[in-house]
Amino acid sequence: MILGVTYQVAHKENPMALDKDALSELLDALRAGGDLDVIRAGMQLVAQALIDLEAAQQIGAGPYERSPARITHRNGARERLLSTKAGDLELRIPKLRQGSFYPSLLEPRRRIDRALWAVVMESYVHGVSTRKVDDLVRALGIDAGISKSEVSRICAELDEQVAEFTGRPISEPFPYLFLDATYLKAHEGPQVVSKAVVIATGVRGDGHREVLGLDVGDSEDGAFWTAFLRGLRARGLSGVKLVISDAHEGLKTAIGAVLVGAAWQRCRVHFMRNLLGRVPKGSQEMVAAAIRTIFAQPDRAAVAEQLDSIAEKLGRQFPAVEQLLRAAEADITAFACFPQAHWRRIWSTDESVNPATQSPVYDRGQARATPVPKSRAWGGGPCRAGLLLESLRAGFKMSPGAS
Repeated sequence: MILGVTYQVAHKENPMALDKDALSELLDALRAGGDLDVIRAGMQLVAQALIDLEAAQQIGAGPYERSPARITHRNGARERLLSTKAGDLELRIPKLRQGSFYPSLLEPRRRIDRALWAVVMESYVHGVSTRKVDDLVRALGIDAGISKSEVSRICAELDEQVAEFTGRPISEPFPYLFLDATYLKAHEGPQVVSKAVVIATGVRGDGHREVLGLDVGDSEDGAFWTAFLRGLRARGLSGVKLVISDAHEGLKTAIGAVLVGAAWQRCRVHFMRNLLGRVPKGSQEMVAAAIRTIFAQPDRAAVAEQLDSIAEKLGRQFPAVEQLLRAAEADITAFACFPQAHWRRIWSTDESVNPATQSPVYDRGQARATPVPKSRAWGGGPCRAGLLLESLRAGFKMSPGAS
């Protein structure tokens, strides 16, 4: 079918057509009982015809054709090896006397197709050795395999994509900014070390969510967070009214120094974990249920009133809990100053609060030191910052009035 369609297109748009002798040989092979070599030959025939057709369209005439539309002439051809699942295709790319030509069927400096590149890059991210990547490529039908230098060259594009993504300008205001971090193992030379990965997710006034940036550092200290946030500001981050994060001291200091004027919401889930650490195990469920009622109130005044009531009641049995609740009151209830429709989305960075935000858990095995974000729905931005390869940005809609 693909041969027939390509043949018709070639005749309709250009006097060029698939070589009849080659088609006859291919047909004879199919009648004799085609195998993978026949499929490879068919792919090579179609690919070469498409390349020649595109070249003729750019030149304005086919080979040896006289046409007033001609703008240049051919000047030989260069060999090109394209590896596919059906095998290696030997193609010829026409050279021009004036200008340059590269077929859209191929991409510059790409030796294998897009799907196979994704396989190689993801294997690299997961820390698969180059020898195993070579075995994987051969198993996919690429007899030539892939060398260590080829893997490195392919994955250099991954680094470029990350650099382009994390350095892009931020042109619109983001009222809500979620900040989080995690630690994962990464290859650094011959060693496997622990790295801090930080991520910033912003929400615009219309409800669109975007991963604004991420970075990898040796530790999650104040200097690292400050440099990260200053980088976001330098790229154009503006309009931040609420920052949602945990209570890491270095992060809090950085937020106060860089995002001046923004309110801070302490992550409800992180706070609950810290608080329950001061409660006997047998009483933790009761205490947690009582505190959850603070976040189930209909308005700001009711939230404050319920917190005061719960703190007083729990304080009779657990003085440390009352002390912690009252000390953190302003931080854990900052969400109440914003539209009530947004509360469930902005009082935590943790995905477990909002079932709609569940995303694939990152494999915390040995990973390369250049993670790529993957985001789905919002809900505070992903707590797990080790995210993979595609879907660098995702959008969502919520009730108007985020600003």
